Amino acid sequence: MRLTPDMIRLAVPFLALAVLLAGVFWLQPRAMTYSGLNLLFNLAVPIALATLAQMFIISVNDLDLSMGAFVSFVACVTATFLNDAPLVGALILLASIGAYAALGVIIHVRQLPAIVVTLGMSFVWTGLAVMILPSPGGAAPDWIRSLMTVRPPFVPMAIVASVLIALVAHLIIARSTLGVLIRGVGGNERSVARAGWSVLRARAAAYALAALFAVLAGMALVGLTTAADANIALRYTLLSIAGVILGGGEFVGGRVSAVGAVVGALTLALAGSFLSFLRLSPDWQIGAQGAILILVLALRLGLDAMERRRMRA
Repeated sequence: MRLTPDMIRLAVPFLALAVLLAGVFWLQPRAMTYSGLNLLFNLAVPIALATLAQMFIISVNDLDLSMGAFVSFVACVTATFLNDAPLVGALILLASIGAYAALGVIIHVRQLPAIVVTLGMSFVWTGLAVMILPSPGGAAPDWIRSLMTVRPPFVPMAIVASVLIALVAHLIIARSTLGVLIRGVGGNERSVARAGWSVLRARAAAYALAALFAVLAGMALVGLTTAADANIALRYTLLSIAGVILGGGEFVGGRVSAVGAVVGALTLALAGSFLSFLRLSPDWQIGAQGAILILVLALRLGLDAMERRRMRA
């Protein structure tokens, strides 16, 4: 059976997750229990949602450097307005999704570099988060807390939720007309325009979907932590980018995989636990996570090159 580049891109993150999971089980056998798996993947759901949000941006050849700041803003809104005045909180979150869609429109119409615009927006979202919640605090709405602490039989909630999230995102990006259009804009924007489709609407939809998943990420994070902070999710910016690329996505061409992105997010979430079991100093863990990412990408490129040489032979 010949391996296609798409198959390699999808297989490598699964392999990386399996290797890390095997390493964790070897270092700490008690992690193989229900409670152990629940602790390992406790924060995987918000990371997976943020990664999928970044995936929609990358699918149109853009990059969002405000993802972590936006998720932190959503967390602050969730722990304050959504808890104390649900209607006001819901309106704020809906307005933020609309603002994201408008941002996509402005970037397209004015031909602005998304990386610069989103970097600027990161300061806006952080400033708004600080205004809403100057110091750590707030409280998670009861219904979000209850949802995130559900204990289904056999498999922890984090794994069940990750599978469902991956399925929904896959149906949107790979099976729906809108998803095909969004990937088409990332692959060949001019062809989409010549075919009569609106590139502007596709980009606006991609940014709106990204905001929707980022909003869910912020809400899920508050449901797990029970409180919020203006800086609670700043690291999600780099984690979301790394998760998409680790999961087989590419910065150009609209080549993304929702399933791969979720697996990549789970791998990054698990990498922290693996490095902790190795008793690696926290000062070195971020660098070690980057090294793991580089190794996985090198493996993917190596397998891809081997398969191409075999096809030429």
